[in-house]
Amino acid sequence: MRLILFSLAALLILVQFPLWLGKGGWLRVWDLDQQVFAAQRKNDELRARNGKLASEVQDLKEGTGAVEERARYELGMIKQDEIFVQILDPNTSPPLQEVAAPVKPVKKPPPRKKPQ
Repeated sequence: MRLILFSLAALLILVQFPLWLGKGGWLRVWDLDQQVFAAQRKNDELRARNGKLASEVQDLKEGTGAVEERARYELGMIKQDEIFVQILDPNTSPPLQEVAAPVKPVKKPPPRKKPQ
């Protein structure tokens, strides 16, 4: 009787092994499911980024508003006859201004005479 119970228990363990740890087992399926979920989330983020870039490209192609905005904020440009006003926060110290060192004039060497 013990031999039969031991054989059945061993057979049950052998049947369960591929189910849990085999190539198509539960653990492998769960791991692959997590990888698919992460890939889908990354794809959604990339789709949103691509949509934002596509709308920015379309705006740059068709309108001048986006070009003006970029020139103002990224390059600090202003329109002709426009007044620029900068309001500083009173709690912060004013930005340091760099003072250029005086430039010494460079003496040019005397011109060379061409041999004739």
